[in-house]
Amino acid sequence: MPADVLLFDVQDHIAVITINRPDKLNALNKSVFDELDRLVDAVIERPDIRSAIITGAGTKLL
Repeated sequence: MPADVLLFDVQDHIAVITINRPDKLNALNKSVFDELDRLVDAVIERPDIRSAIITGAGTKLL
Protein backbone atom coordinates (compact mmCIF):
# COMPACT_ATOMS: atom_id res chain seq x y z
CA MET A 1 0.00 0.00 0.00
CA PRO A 2 1.39 3.44 -0.87
CA ALA A 3 2.46 5.52 2.11
CA ASP A 4 0.01 8.31 1.30
CA VAL A 5 -3.18 6.19 1.43
CA LEU A 6 -3.66 7.09 5.09
CA LEU A 7 -2.61 10.54 6.23
CA PHE A 8 -1.99 11.20 9.93
CA ASP A 9 -1.78 14.55 11.69
CA VAL A 10 -2.01 15.71 15.30
CA GLN A 11 -2.92 19.25 16.33
CA ASP A 12 -4.15 20.50 19.69
CA HIS A 13 -4.37 16.94 21.11
CA ILE A 14 -6.60 15.78 18.24
CA ALA A 15 -5.46 13.12 15.79
CA VAL A 16 -6.84 13.23 12.26
CA ILE A 17 -6.57 10.11 10.13
CA THR A 18 -7.55 10.77 6.51
CA ILE A 19 -8.28 7.96 4.10
CA ASN A 20 -6.73 9.34 0.93
CA ARG A 21 -8.22 7.23 -1.87
CA PRO A 22 -10.66 9.62 -3.56
CA ASP A 23 -10.22 7.81 -6.89
CA LYS A 24 -11.64 4.69 -5.16
CA LEU A 25 -14.23 6.73 -3.22
CA ASN A 26 -12.15 6.00 -0.09
CA ALA A 27 -13.16 2.34 -0.17
CA LEU A 28 -11.68 0.20 2.58
CA ASN A 29 -9.83 -2.96 1.66
CA LYS A 30 -7.76 -5.33 3.79
CA SER A 31 -4.53 -3.34 3.47
CA VAL A 32 -6.31 -0.09 4.40
CA PHE A 33 -7.95 -1.78 7.40
CA ASP A 34 -4.58 -3.19 8.51
CA GLU A 35 -2.92 0.21 8.31
CA LEU A 36 -5.89 1.88 10.00
CA ASP A 37 -5.63 -0.67 12.82
CA ARG A 38 -1.92 0.16 13.21
CA LEU A 39 -2.63 3.90 13.36
CA VAL A 40 -5.46 3.50 15.88
CA ASP A 41 -3.10 1.48 18.10
CA ALA A 42 -0.54 4.28 17.79
CA VAL A 43 -3.17 6.85 18.80
CA ILE A 44 -4.11 4.78 21.86
CA GLU A 45 -0.46 4.62 22.93
CA ARG A 46 0.06 8.38 22.78
CA PRO A 47 -0.94 10.19 25.98
CA ASP A 48 -0.83 13.57 24.19
CA ILE A 49 -3.79 12.60 21.97
CA ARG A 50 -7.20 13.08 23.57
CA SER A 51 -9.46 12.51 20.56
CA ALA A 52 -9.32 11.18 17.02
CA ILE A 53 -11.19 11.86 13.81
CA ILE A 54 -11.29 9.46 10.87
CA THR A 55 -12.27 11.13 7.63
CA GLY A 56 -12.05 10.68 3.88
CA ALA A 57 -10.34 12.84 1.27
CA GLY A 58 -12.02 14.39 -1.72
CA THR A 59 -15.62 14.89 -2.60
CA LYS A 60 -17.92 13.43 -5.19
CA LEU A 61 -20.61 15.60 -6.63
CA LEU A 62 -23.69 13.82 -7.90
